[in-house]
Amino acid sequence: MASMTREELSKHLKKLDFCMFSTRGASNRISTRPMSNNGDVEYDGDSWFFSYTDTRKISDIRKDNAVQLTFTAPPHLLSKPGIFIAIDGNASIIEDVSEFEQHWVKGLERWFPEGTQTPGLALIKVAARSIQYWNGEENGKVEV
Repeated sequence: MASMTREELSKHLKKLDFCMFSTRGASNRISTRPMSNNGDVEYDGDSWFFSYTDTRKISDIRKDNAVQLTFTAPPHLLSKPGIFIAIDGNASIIEDVSEFEQHWVKGLERWFPEGTQTPGLALIKVAARSIQYWNGEENGKVEV
């Protein structure tokens, strides 16, 4: 039985920068790539990722918006286990500069040199349907 709440999971997710972002691609095959959530997690169930519009993940989402995100944190020095979090959700593609500005964080210029005005920029919003977690002591599932 799940004892962690969505808000508690959000606190973990804010500390986990990178995830594996999976989409259903050509020939119905799963495609997975690392993505950064940039710490932009306010867990009402949404995760936010910047991308270029001409990527395979964007074309995959346009065909099938069901996605999965998997996050992991290593064990702690005092042998407390890490945490594994899997999010099943629906992705939407946002191409509105005002939305970009709301989710932009310092450092993204490394990948998007013109900031929120970078040509071909897109914001991917993943709305969670369910979140599963395992932390070595318990596991659970939270429906969003």
